[in-house]
Amino acid sequence: MKSLLMIIFCVAVISGCGAENTGQQNNSEVEKEAEDTEKIQMASWSKPIAEQSNLYLAEQEGMFEEAGLEFDYIPGEGGGEAVKNIIAGNADIAFANVEAVLLAAAKEEDLKIIYNIYPDNVFNIVSLKDQGIERVEDLKGKDIGVYSYESGTYHNLLVLLQSTGMSEKDVNIVETGVLNFGPLMNNQVDAAAATDTGLFDAGQKGLGEVNVMEAKDVLNTPSDVFVVTEETFEEKQEELTAFLQVYRDSTEHMMKDPGAAAAAAKGTAIDGEDLERNAEIIKIRNKTSINEKMKDKGLGWLDSELLKEVEKTYVDIGLIEDSVGVDEMTTNELVEELE
Repeated sequence: MKSLLMIIFCVAVISGCGAENTGQQNNSEVEKEAEDTEKIQMASWSKPIAEQSNLYLAEQEGMFEEAGLEFDYIPGEGGGEAVKNIIAGNADIAFANVEAVLLAAAKEEDLKIIYNIYPDNVFNIVSLKDQGIERVEDLKGKDIGVYSYESGTYHNLLVLLQSTGMSEKDVNIVETGVLNFGPLMNNQVDAAAATDTGLFDAGQKGLGEVNVMEAKDVLNTPSDVFVVTEETFEEKQEELTAFLQVYRDSTEHMMKDPGAAAAAAKGTAIDGEDLERNAEIIKIRNKTSINEKMKDKGLGWLDSELLKEVEKTYVDIGLIEDSVGVDEMTTNELVEELE
């Protein structure tokens, strides 16, 4: 009997030790995973919105974790704020419009443009049909709504005006906020500078028949890029490449399965409750995420020659005083490493 009790005791002790060792092993694995995970903070020009659904899809499907990343979305109000966040060290990477990047570079900030998010210019000038505004020249003397003087709506309006020899002195610019189609629909302005998705939303709210002048017909400036500081580019190339790989993969996923992306936006994006609207916004963004050159080079490819043309145009219209060397700021080095 004593022998039997001794055997039971030993088995219990061994089992307890095994459980303790297993617990220690599990804790070690968790600690190791935490050590292997790198935090990546993305400063955006906006709060989380439906057109960025690939990011929410990547989060929900664990794509960041698989890449060894802990992703943090930092909301903002405008590309200028996103760029300021990386300069201040509040984020690693900025999701911003090209204008914001060039304006920061003009203040001697050392930046690197590393990925072309939307290669097509999504800005436009919209007017109601009965206004009879069909050409840029017809804007002379008119009241034109822009989101703000810090936004791409203002910058691209200047580009359109400059293409016909006009300037902002020839029109009356009115800051109307992001929801700037309200003033247009209420005849408070004659035309509105907006984006393709903004125009879609206004159409759903009864905007009616309109004339549209697209900025890309004059200068096809990439609408948004990923930009980092020189310091981050030098010190975090591995993490940045991993992030860009997830971004590219999730964008391709969104193109193949827009329904899954639309669902991912619900409950995440501030404007994501309407699945049908999500799907339409995603369809529009999918089209602006790729161009002919990217079909050969891959998503994210940057056209440095086009950016030099953009830079020259901004010097000509006075947005920046002199060249900031955008060709030296632009690199496809990380994009070339993507699969």
